[in-house]
Amino acid sequence: MEKDINIEELKEIARRMRIDILRSITEAGSGHPGGSLSAIDILVALYWGVMKHDPKNPDWPERDRFVLSKGHAAPALYAVLAEWGYFPKEWLWTLRKVDSRLQGHPSRKDTPGVEASTGSLGQGFSVSVGMALGLRQEGSSSRVYVMLGDGELDEGQVWEAAMAAAHYGLDNLTAILDFNGLQIDGPIVKVMNTAPVEEKFRAFRWQVRVIDGHDFNEIIDGFEWAKSVKGGPAILIAKTVKGKGVSFMENRVEWHGKAPTKEQFLQALKELGG
Repeated sequence: MEKDINIEELKEIARRMRIDILRSITEAGSGHPGGSLSAIDILVALYWGVMKHDPKNPDWPERDRFVLSKGHAAPALYAVLAEWGYFPKEWLWTLRKVDSRLQGHPSRKDTPGVEASTGSLGQGFSVSVGMALGLRQEGSSSRVYVMLGDGELDEGQVWEAAMAAAHYGLDNLTAILDFNGLQIDGPIVKVMNTAPVEEKFRAFRWQVRVIDGHDFNEIIDGFEWAKSVKGGPAILIAKTVKGKGVSFMENRVEWHGKAPTKEQFLQALKELGG
């Protein structure tokens, strides 16, 4: 489906999604706010401005596919899917609870709109390569989008998948790297320095563009560029801020996997205009 893109509307949607992310994690008492907040602008751009999808028919054969390889950012994906109506918004407040349909990491068998069960880092990227190859063999025009975390690049499986995608010339595959500079144990340059990331992906025969992952114009332009790439896969290296939008969470590694208290949630809500 063609989409009319209004940048100011996307900003407002992302603001609301940040509130839903934080409320769901606060209600759960556990979760990963930092990487969910760094990723949400990209997901909003994808679902409202780029991808073909139909919440009334989640298995529509002509849909584009999105895989959240950095599965710990599930609260961001759930907020987007709920807003689109893939499931009732009330499900968000059951995150990580017993018998919830919203697991701590995405589960295809439990949650409508989830394309792949992810969480073991690196595996979602490999699944996406397989999806893209299968769609091409079927003659489908659908595209596959996959989001990676920068700490996820520590996994050797990521580079096996990157090599396979280039080998098979998968120009229906677009990867997005949520490059916020922090992983669970600290700054990526100290835990396991994967620099230079751009040069590595180019060496693996990917087309590369670096964007501001919080600038909707750059994000949308980046996705349009990726669609124009022929003969092989493309990756958008999105420079982002962990905990984006909440002052006491921004660029703070301790918010990788910690739920806010109710008082902290109210403070964040005030900052987000909730």
